[in-house]
Amino acid sequence: MTMREKVFFKNISAYITIVNNELEKTIPIEPISKHIKIIGGYSFKSGEYRSTGIPIIRISDFQDEKIDLSSVRYYKESKEFERFELSEGDIIIAMTGGTIGKLAIVQSGLGKLYLNQRVGKFSILNPIEFIPEYIYWIARGIQDKVKNMGYGGAQPNIGNAQIEAMQLPFPGKNIQAKIVSFFNDLKNGTLKKQTYFNDKVEEQILKLQELGESISNTSAQFHQQTDIINKLRQAILQDAVQGKLVPQNPKDEPASELLKRIKAEKEKLTAQGKLKKEKPLPPITNDEIPYELPKGWVWCRLGSIVLTMNNGIYKEDKYYNDDGIACLRMYNIQNGEISFHNLKRMSLTISEIETYSLKPGDLLLNRVNSIELLGKSAYIDKLNEVFVYESKNIRVRLFEAKILPRYINYLFQSSIIKDQIFKKFKKMTGQASINQGQITSLLIPLPPLPEQQRIVAKIEQLMAYCNELEQSITQSQKQAEQLLQAVLKEAFSEGMPSHEQKGTAYKEPKEHLTIAAEPKGKYAAPR
Repeated sequence: MTMREKVFFKNISAYITIVNNELEKTIPIEPISKHIKIIGGYSFKSGEYRSTGIPIIRISDFQDEKIDLSSVRYYKESKEFERFELSEGDIIIAMTGGTIGKLAIVQSGLGKLYLNQRVGKFSILNPIEFIPEYIYWIARGIQDKVKNMGYGGAQPNIGNAQIEAMQLPFPGKNIQAKIVSFFNDLKNGTLKKQTYFNDKVEEQILKLQELGESISNTSAQFHQQTDIINKLRQAILQDAVQGKLVPQNPKDEPASELLKRIKAEKEKLTAQGKLKKEKPLPPITNDEIPYELPKGWVWCRLGSIVLTMNNGIYKEDKYYNDDGIACLRMYNIQNGEISFHNLKRMSLTISEIETYSLKPGDLLLNRVNSIELLGKSAYIDKLNEVFVYESKNIRVRLFEAKILPRYINYLFQSSIIKDQIFKKFKKMTGQASINQGQITSLLIPLPPLPEQQRIVAKIEQLMAYCNELEQSITQSQKQAEQLLQAVLKEAFSEGMPSHEQKGTAYKEPKEHLTIAAEPKGKYAAPR
């Protein structure tokens, strides 16, 4: 779909409203039921579905205005279901659920189909009154109304009678043909230098289309700029982990000495019974090392600098409540930080709180997700209350006085860690998981502690600059969208009939719709 078509379909409801507002000046509005009935489908029993038979078209079986039979269910053929059959060219609409209002036009060559419950079919009472394609534009024009009415309750839902009660102007076939021709030519970018049905309305809609395309182009530029900023973030992290972001100081104690002290402390804590004895980490081979490190740095396994590592707590839904202990889930790990939105709370024992509580300096890793998000991390900074973490996360606690957790957190956001995780799970599809053993074996570049501090300070300075740029781009994009919405709102109110503005009964105004001359020759509505 071209950018022009995307803008057209995004704004089509507004365009049709503008057309109808003008039509209402000369054509009395009527309930849809006088011309069209919405025929609901049958409540087929899921327990009687078959592997063969007649396809049942459910809401999940149409996307992008087309029927998709790839996941369809089948039912036995029976005369009692004949009134629920669909034919080529039928227009159907979803009447419940999160996709309420979505449409489909039955394609040719699909054979016999049955219509399922909560899907409505537009059934024309007197087909001679309409150009078939005009029914599609009627359906398009009421989509937003269907969505707005349907979302009035907890579960999006609308009934046949509610749709049929909507009031519209129904022009004659000659005007229908001109409107259809205008919309198709606008969509295809083939507008002719002529008046189709009303020069004022056409000019207004064309300006809205041009404005939408301009804003869409601007939005594409915004996305391109955002991509550049994200690439800049990765470049900063890449320089950081390769020792290119800040200068080295030859007076810094080498990282190898740091590792020796950590090892000695681990052995001491293990001997005292404060740490469990660890399995030996696999040796580092030359094939694993992706690049040469600066002097004073060292390659090591993550497990060699970890104090403790624990999976989070699992609790059944019944333990969640509004007054319990705040629990961080994988959704709370966002862009290297903790998001405290949409927190869940659970009832826990004192022992559970002690075992699973977090403290500043901890790292939280996501151990279950898609490959792209597996291993996403967050640094725990300040906490204003007790927090625990759920089972899909892993808490990593480092030797904080000797290793800077913020540096390790940035490592997990860089390609040096992401590439290793992707390499381990690249053959998997869907959800993947990583365990503690796999995490401890991850290869990391470790700089001297003073350089870790300098790296983190520089990264935070540069990331703050990237964030400012991104916020500026986002704000500009919002302003562009707000401009379009303001213009659309003005277009709705301009020329709107009095009964729409004040809720009064319809009265035909003195102004009349100026209709262009009927084009010579037989009209064929573009398809």
